[in-house]
Amino acid sequence: MRHTKLFRKVAALLFLLLTTVSLSACAVESDNSVRVYNHVKSSKTITWGVKFDTALFGIKSVKTNKLEGFEIDLARLLTKEILGKDGKAKFIEVTSQTKIPQLKNNNLDAVLATMTITDERKKSVDFSTPYFKAGTSLMTKTSSPIKSIKDLNHKGRVAIVVKGTTAADDIARLAPKAKIRQYNDYGACTNALLAGQGDAVATDNGILAGIAEQHKSLHLVGGTVAVEPYGIAVEKGQTKMLEAINKALQEAKADGSYHKLVKKWFGNIPGFSVKEAEY
Repeated sequence: MRHTKLFRKVAALLFLLLTTVSLSACAVESDNSVRVYNHVKSSKTITWGVKFDTALFGIKSVKTNKLEGFEIDLARLLTKEILGKDGKAKFIEVTSQTKIPQLKNNNLDAVLATMTITDERKKSVDFSTPYFKAGTSLMTKTSSPIKSIKDLNHKGRVAIVVKGTTAADDIARLAPKAKIRQYNDYGACTNALLAGQGDAVATDNGILAGIAEQHKSLHLVGGTVAVEPYGIAVEKGQTKMLEAINKALQEAKADGSYHKLVKKWFGNIPGFSVKEAEY
């Protein structure tokens, strides 16, 4: 009889222990969805992954050595919306190849770096609502006979793209006869085009507009061949941070501050439609 009572007590204690551990595990799992949000709120800082080499979006000025561009301004605007006037935006450089790994390694709180929303990327990260209606386009020399994606679709033509971008997939689908040559960044792509190592650079219209603005011998041709909007990426499952970003974006669009930034950076680019680019 004593052994039975002892057994029951031990069983009850084990059940209580297992229940407590299970509830604790559930709590930890639930709390994980607010990990990044709690961190930025306590530190009053959001660490953004941004481009340092992309004109109009995010580039380090040679004259001032400071970061400037639409995405830099937007990151600062969203930081204030989320954290208040004392909130700080910290910037870390990312490339097309490093932005997702850096985000998943907890080096960043969010990525705001001309990042196209794709189903494949959604497997690794969560995206905000779109903030820029980008579309793959072509940039050629002004002396080039290529005026559209059809002109690129011939044997011997070479399309230049940045590694890790979606442009390679678009070219393979829309101009399958063209050879694709990949480089690490947009500067290398531009130099390759200027040196005659390819016939056209293929990437997003906004990025090409920024490059063409700096090189009078280059221009955009053929319009956009695929609409691929940009979104802000956060680590998978960080729902609280994603909600905060979406809310801040919505407020910025409603009060006109988002439109002012789009117009500031893209309003004076010949042939570029602000109305078509903004959400």
